[in-house]
Amino acid sequence: MKNFREVNSSDRKKNLFSRQLTAKPACPFCGLPLEKPKELVTRRPQEMPVGSCACGAVYAYDATGHNLGAAFIEALVFSCNLDWDLAWGLLPEEDYLEKIVENYDYETNLIVPGGFHEGRKVSGALYFVRLHADIQEVTRRGVEEQLASAKPASPVTPAGKAAAKTFTKSEVEELVKKYTIAPLLTGTGPDQKTIRHLQRLLYSADDLTRFRAAEFLGRACAVIASKNPRFVSGLLQGLFTSLTDTAASSWGAVEAIGEIISNSPDIFAGYIPSLDQLLEEKGDDKPLQAKILLALSKIAGAKPGLIKKPCSTFFPYLSDPHPAIRAGAVQLLGNLGATKARNDLKRLQNDEEAIAVYENGQIEKKTIGQLAAGALLKI
Repeated sequence: MKNFREVNSSDRKKNLFSRQLTAKPACPFCGLPLEKPKELVTRRPQEMPVGSCACGAVYAYDATGHNLGAAFIEALVFSCNLDWDLAWGLLPEEDYLEKIVENYDYETNLIVPGGFHEGRKVSGALYFVRLHADIQEVTRRGVEEQLASAKPASPVTPAGKAAAKTFTKSEVEELVKKYTIAPLLTGTGPDQKTIRHLQRLLYSADDLTRFRAAEFLGRACAVIASKNPRFVSGLLQGLFTSLTDTAASSWGAVEAIGEIISNSPDIFAGYIPSLDQLLEEKGDDKPLQAKILLALSKIAGAKPGLIKKPCSTFFPYLSDPHPAIRAGAVQLLGNLGATKARNDLKRLQNDEEAIAVYENGQIEKKTIGQLAAGALLKI
C-alpha cells in the first residue's frame, strides 16, 4: 500500500508538471487567446510576423528572443498602421503601453515556460504594444485591414544563417585593404561571422580602414537585409548602444549607422530619429556631432525625403566654430537641396579650413569652401 501511494504521488507530480509545460498564448493586457502572428503582404519577406488582439493590442514575433528592440519597433510601427512619423512621435506610458511574453513557440502556438518542447529549444518572444484609445481610433481600422490580407509566416531563418560563404578575419582585412567588396556581395551575402569581422575593423586606429569597413558593412548588410532584416536591425541597435554607453567604444559606429541606413533606406528609416536625438543631446561632443551630420548627409544623399526635420534646423551648424561640424552641415544641406541655405553656402565658399573627406574608398583633404561650392551645385 505504501508503494502504491508513493507511485500515485509521483504520478500526480508528473501530471502537474506536464500541465505546466505549455500554455495557450494570451494577451497580457486583456487575457484573450491569440492567433499565430502573420506576415503582412506590404512588408519584405522575413520581417517580423505580427498579430493583433481584439482589445487593440498588437504584437510582433521575435523568433530568437534576442532582438526585442527590433520587435518593439515592428509592433509600434504596425500599431500605427505603418506610419513611421506617427510612431516616432509617440511616448511610452503617455501614448501607449508595452509588454513582453517570452518562451513563445510559433510552430505550436504555445507558451513553453521551461524553454524546451519536444526536443526543441523555444526562445521566441511576443512584443506587445497597445496604443491609447484616442490614437487607436485613427489607426485601428488600417491595422485590421493589413491583417485581413496577411498570410502565415514563412519558416524563420535564424539570424546570420543565410550566408553563402564565410570569410576569415584575415580575408576580410585583405578585402578592405584592397578596397575589393564584390566577393562579399555575391549570392546571399556574408554570414554573421563575416559581419563581425567587418565590425571589428570599425575600431581600427587607421582612419581609412574604419571608413572602408563602415562602407563595406553598409553594403553587405543591404544584401542580408533583403532576407533577414532582423539581424541587421540587431546590429544597428548595438551600434546605437555603443554611442550612449560610456563604457563602450564607438569609434566607427556613426559611420557604420549612416552606411547601413543609406544602403537600405526603406527598411531602416525608423532609426533616423535616433540620430536626430543624438545630434541634439551630444552638443558638448563636437567630433561626434560632426559624424552624425555626415551620417545624416549620407542618408540624405540616398533618399533626402527621409530626413523629416526642417532644413532650417541645421542652419546654425554652418556657423559652428568646429570646422568638421560646418563641413558636415554643408554636405547635409547640399544633399537636402536646401535652397534657403544658398546665401550661407555662398559665404562659406571663402572658408579655407581644410578637413579630411572620405569618398570612393579614399581620404582626401578638402576645404569647406570647396564643399560649399559642391553643395551649391546640388541646390
